[in-house]
Amino acid sequence: MKKRIFALAMVSTMGIMALVGCGTKYNEDYSVAMVTDYGDITDESFNQATYEAGKEWCKENNVKFTYYRPSDDSDSERIKSIELAIDKGYNIMLLPGYAFAPAIEATASKYPNVKFIAIDVSKSDLLNAHFTDYDYDPDNPAWASYEIPSNVYCAVYQEEIAGYLAGYAAVKEGYTKFGFLGGMAVPAVVRFGYGYVQGIDDGAEGKEVEIKYVYGNQFFGDSDILAYVSQWYSTGTEVIFACGGGIYTSAGLAAKNHEGKKVIGVDTDQSFIIDKNYGEGITLTSAMKGLGNTVKLKLKEIITDDDWHGGIVDVLGLVSGTDPSLNYVQLPMDTWTMTKFKINDYKALVDKLYKGEITVHDSIVDKPTVSETTSVTYYPNIK
Repeated sequence: MKKRIFALAMVSTMGIMALVGCGTKYNEDYSVAMVTDYGDITDESFNQATYEAGKEWCKENNVKFTYYRPSDDSDSERIKSIELAIDKGYNIMLLPGYAFAPAIEATASKYPNVKFIAIDVSKSDLLNAHFTDYDYDPDNPAWASYEIPSNVYCAVYQEEIAGYLAGYAAVKEGYTKFGFLGGMAVPAVVRFGYGYVQGIDDGAEGKEVEIKYVYGNQFFGDSDILAYVSQWYSTGTEVIFACGGGIYTSAGLAAKNHEGKKVIGVDTDQSFIIDKNYGEGITLTSAMKGLGNTVKLKLKEIITDDDWHGGIVDVLGLVSGTDPSLNYVQLPMDTWTMTKFKINDYKALVDKLYKGEITVHDSIVDKPTVSETTSVTYYPNIK
């Protein structure tokens, strides 16, 4: 297992780090600042993937790059970090996570010459931030007339496909008793979960399988969630898909305490952090999003190609049936450990999905329809 080593110099209480070098001639038109959401750039998840991709691309293309870590998890601090970056002359913002919607709403129109790359921020997230007096209502004419600011680009992902791939792979690997531990029932997490259920059902091909499904109602683990999933493992659950921020910590620790149990990671290849903290081989696979691909593509379009596409939401999924590594939803192949469901099997599955031979439903309202041999129990929120 490769180990990642980070040498980070934190130069202020806000966690600002400018990646500059003596004598470097930077692009004079653009400079890039990333702001972290709930965590830091070593979270092995959204922040780290965005940071590493932005840093790498900017270094290769002589573009000034920095990141800011808000002093706490609040809209006001995220806004403060964005405005501090803009005051320092940065004119491209990398913002990973739906929590940035209120900060984007507060700053994008105020700074029309700054480009905002909002990763995993949907139109409904922005609408909820814009219309603070009432919840989302697609029948309200005001919602239909809302336009995303022209200097904002939003990328969302077909999480249902990533979840499907993970569930299908797990059942083909020979497991029959599964759990889904979601953070909160936000659209992205629901799509991951419902895709996971569909993948297990399809992969089982009539074999009896069992799925337990629950949301922790928070994006971090604690003793209550640990006790809950430990009980699942104790009563036969073999694999738990831990989906949502730091909630994987409870699944990882529970698996560590129950020999032979597995965890499926999310968003990035979480084997690095789960196996490191809880035991080699605990991670079965991870349902990943192509965060790095998104960052690099958008920076190239803006800076190299002078081809900005703002005011839109891109729904990113499969772009190749032959090279899964190019896709925006995928399983990690570099750390593959499954022996019954092999990489070539995975590639064949991706090709079928790409060609439309398999359909994964993306509804977050209707629970997936499954065969008679698949048992799914949906439990009330843990919290």
